[in-house]
Amino acid sequence: MIPMQSFAFRAPIRLWDGEGAWHFITLPKNVAKHIRCLIIKPVRGWGSIRVSVSIGSSTWKTSIFPDKKSASFVLPIKLAVRKAEKLNLGDKPEVTITVLK
Repeated sequence: MIPMQSFAFRAPIRLWDGEGAWHFITLPKNVAKHIRCLIIKPVRGWGSIRVSVSIGSSTWKTSIFPDKKSASFVLPIKLAVRKAEKLNLGDKPEVTITVLK
């Protein structure tokens, strides 16, 4: 996968509105707009887009998913990262996200 473009931002960690205890960060709308301009069509299921993410000293590959409610994308924050970076609901970590081809 070839990196396309990176974006840095802060946004709060929140719980998914549905079942389960999924933790997400909703991307700022201006970041989502730039990502939509980069992507010609979704490259994976559910309209997801492959990304590399860094928060603190943690870096991992995952996907962001379109979210109609926020008109943006949501980024799942896995438990291992939340523990390693000592993150809790409502925290606003510095996130660097790189869109991958």
